[in-house]
Amino acid sequence: MRPSPAEIVRTLVAGWLPALVHLARHAGPHQVRHATDPDGRVLLLVPIVSDLAAALSPPDGGADVATVLDVLDLPPAAGAPSLGRAWISGWAKRLDGDEARRAAVDFAATQPTGDLLDVGRRFRLYRFEVAEVRWEHAGGVRRIDPAAYAEAEPDPLHAVEAELLADLADHHAEQVAGHLRQRLKLSGGESPRVVRIDRYGLLVAYGRPGATRRIRLGFERPVAGVTELSRLLHPMVCARAVA
Repeated sequence: MRPSPAEIVRTLVAGWLPALVHLARHAGPHQVRHATDPDGRVLLLVPIVSDLAAALSPPDGGADVATVLDVLDLPPAAGAPSLGRAWISGWAKRLDGDEARRAAVDFAATQPTGDLLDVGRRFRLYRFEVAEVRWEHAGGVRRIDPAAYAEAEPDPLHAVEAELLADLADHHAEQVAGHLRQRLKLSGGESPRVVRIDRYGLLVAYGRPGATRRIRLGFERPVAGVTELSRLLHPMVCARAVA
């Protein structure tokens, strides 16, 4: 098993990565703090006094502004492949009153920040329904059904993936390499390592410099979070567990 394209896009735009927004009829792009609500709708946290807030003001007689969220994956470790780039298009609308308060709660679930307490004074929240979803990966662009995107869930490990990989490399490199050599039936001269982790499994790199290969090792079932992942990885990082 592996993440579906819709799951990858939901993960990329969840709010854990830096993002840009492109707005119709305005120069840009603009950097923005963002998150998504449980339905996948994009939330933007914008300073009231900013070029972005001015650009998000709809034209006379309008209620919203055509907006594209642009999020590029940042590989969590050296040698790790990128998950690609997500493009989410919709119409951004300013939120006020109860809508803004509910959206602030949704935003805080992914990106807790004290600035949410100043929504309506120093900051504004905008939201846009997703009209179009595109995933750019491996030199191609794929359109994702917005309904499939909305139903997908962000990967619960993505926000801490870099920390997990660093812990494996810094504190368990010898045990991990030994476990992977045995599982992949590799020679003792190779040093396989984990380069990506998601709810469905591990991506392992091995081979000589200049001739690196990657193989995916799936879990028996998707993991719900770090606690469950730790139990699954225990035999890999603790040699006595499999002795």
